[in-house]
Amino acid sequence: MNPNQRATAGIGEAPEKSKVTIGFIALTDCASVVMAHELGLFKKYGLDVTLLKQPSWAAIRDRVTLGELDAAHMLYGLVYGVHLGIGGPRQEMAALMGLNHNGQAIVLSNQLREQGAVDGPSLKKLLDRKERSYTFAQTFPTGTHAMWLFYWLAAAGIDPLRDVKIITVPPPQMVANMRVGAMDGFCVGEPWNYRAIMDKIGFTANTTQDLWKDHPEKTLGCTAEFTQKYPNTARAMTAAIIDAGRWIDSSLVNRQKTAEVVSDKSYVNCDKDVIVARMLGRYDNGIGKSWDDPNYMKFYNDGYVTFPFLSDGMWFMTQHRRWGLLKEDVDYLSVANKVNRIDIYKDAAAATKTNLPQSPMRAARLIDGVVWDGKDPKKYAGSFKIKVA
Repeated sequence: MNPNQRATAGIGEAPEKSKVTIGFIALTDCASVVMAHELGLFKKYGLDVTLLKQPSWAAIRDRVTLGELDAAHMLYGLVYGVHLGIGGPRQEMAALMGLNHNGQAIVLSNQLREQGAVDGPSLKKLLDRKERSYTFAQTFPTGTHAMWLFYWLAAAGIDPLRDVKIITVPPPQMVANMRVGAMDGFCVGEPWNYRAIMDKIGFTANTTQDLWKDHPEKTLGCTAEFTQKYPNTARAMTAAIIDAGRWIDSSLVNRQKTAEVVSDKSYVNCDKDVIVARMLGRYDNGIGKSWDDPNYMKFYNDGYVTFPFLSDGMWFMTQHRRWGLLKEDVDYLSVANKVNRIDIYKDAAAATKTNLPQSPMRAARLIDGVVWDGKDPKKYAGSFKIKVA
């Protein structure tokens, strides 16, 4: 089956597999998956879903590829890493939809602030003094947080492969590890960035939406084999979560309600007050700056969030190539066409009356001023001054 042919099942056909398990990590951006469950939207589409919280992205990877989870809230770059065999044993994967845009951040420790490092340029000056080694954490080597951290460091003239040490830490463990001095900074999703501020151990040096406005973040991921066996089920899951994202984004009241729900110990297990502020776009960086950010975490945005843009998947591959995770260039567009299941998404969009974009490609100017448009990914991947030798 050509993975981008229209799914053989019609919109009205029942899921082939009605009992489904979906994994998630304790992050605010699991919200549309959680609310699809809490609002009864999975049931609306004929699914009996069990949500299973996982301790790490490696656990998500392993349990999805082994078939212990049918699908999961997954890092965009994790899906591609597995598909390409650079984030674990190679297995063909599928990204069914986007779950959110924006809403991650880079946190630096209060100790760095005391040494004068409050942003990328001042961190660069500190590192150039070579007083000691510095350690930064991300959540999975091919994942979004790793790529945001690497991109941010490089934009400030810091080589993440040579100038600092990079470690992997599961999202819910970030704050505790910084508290005991295991790292000087990290990139992770909410609510753990704001938790670091509330616990007075760090501050927000940069939000990822300032690195790339409306950047891709998490996806609904599964194996390609799952979509081949159960295309109706894949479509039903996608439709339910599209509906949930629309509900969340439709009002601030719904966002507040979502924050209450996901704060529960069975989900994110974090105080609601730590979650709700940034869910509403109310930002405080912990060192004196407060602002209302219109580019807060979004889950629908008239369907723009949920559409699996080919250029989004291609971007992560260019960064994998930039940092030597991919040893050679691939056919970026061909791989994205296989992984990003626009065919299944279109069925779900039709079922939910969700608008489709005019093109499966989109362009953006990132924090360093470089434009990404997907037109020449090989050239783009090789164009950066700071990259693997």
